[in-house]
Amino acid sequence: MTGSERTEAVAHLRFARMGPRKLRRVADAIRGKSVREALILLKFSGVFAAQPLERLLRSAVANAANNHNMDTDELYVTRVVVDGGPGGGWTKRLDPRAQGRAAFKRKRLSHVTIAVGPEQPKKRPRKRGGASIAMSTRTTRQAATAAARRKRAPRKKKEAAAAAGGSE
Repeated sequence: MTGSERTEAVAHLRFARMGPRKLRRVADAIRGKSVREALILLKFSGVFAAQPLERLLRSAVANAANNHNMDTDELYVTRVVVDGGPGGGWTKRLDPRAQGRAAFKRKRLSHVTIAVGPEQPKKRPRKRGGASIAMSTRTTRQAATAAARRKRAPRKKKEAAAAAGGSE
């Protein structure tokens, strides 16, 4: 490998109108995975923050192919960095509070950097606690409701008598 070859291609997303905590939740899920696996995860996760990261990852893959002549089929997400935007992203919008007072709304901004490369990162991403991005909140809630309904479904009288050991 010569000194002019790049080992990774980078894409930046600046001033994203989303809080860094929401984006970090998704970024932690794709860090260290293959690009194909990460794109599938982002495409079918029900999390709102997955869409800008999916577009940014596609941009990084395009940069790798066009600018650095890398094979796009064998790329890995080597680095994902989510930083807060300028000044906490305060806006001049007011939120009404008790007793006639008002407070500023905090609209956070984020800067995201994704790097892709042909080799897996040497350091494995550490497992972090927190919410999964596998399913959207609505789907999880519906599944929990359906499970609760199945659990308390009324049994018929014959089944209840048979379970109690009595006969009719």
